[in-house]
Amino acid sequence: MRAKDRPKLLFDIVCTLTDMQYVVFHGVVQTTRMEAFQEFYIRHVDGFPISSEAERERLVQCLEAAIERRASEGMELELCTEDRIGLLSDITRIFRENSLCIKRAEISTEDGKARDTFYVTDVTGNPVDPKIIDSIRRQIGDKVLKVKHNSSLSPKAPQPTTIGFLLGNFFKARSFQNFKLIRSYS
Repeated sequence: MRAKDRPKLLFDIVCTLTDMQYVVFHGVVQTTRMEAFQEFYIRHVDGFPISSEAERERLVQCLEAAIERRASEGMELELCTEDRIGLLSDITRIFRENSLCIKRAEISTEDGKARDTFYVTDVTGNPVDPKIIDSIRRQIGDKVLKVKHNSSLSPKAPQPTTIGFLLGNFFKARSFQNFKLIRSYS
């Protein structure tokens, strides 16, 4: 499979295979900063390969759910500014004071610049009111905080990522929201 990398992606896939009574007898995993490539040769714990289209479909559905399980939820905000002591503390305080819940954050600093991405919802897990974001941007600075994606307004466009499983025979291509299956060989 090839998909956008995220924390615990390998863990989620291997646990799903194990829970479904499959054994990985060979695998290759490579990651770049944004993408993960994972190739697995699997079989049942009894040693037999996948034997039916229905079984393959069930496996695909379970793996799809495992991959999407930890997908980032909420509005995606990007903060770009000069780094300073206490910046992260100040930003998270402002979010908290405006009743935002940080679902996930990617924090990085390079050459004195902070480039942080936050995925936020309101405290009840619902989409954030755009008026709240406008208020926060006035406090932080319009050019410092940008809305990269608002999941409540429109779905993210499918990204050109693919996922393929090496399962013992040729499979037809099938599209999903953020990835698609490719023909597999084993």
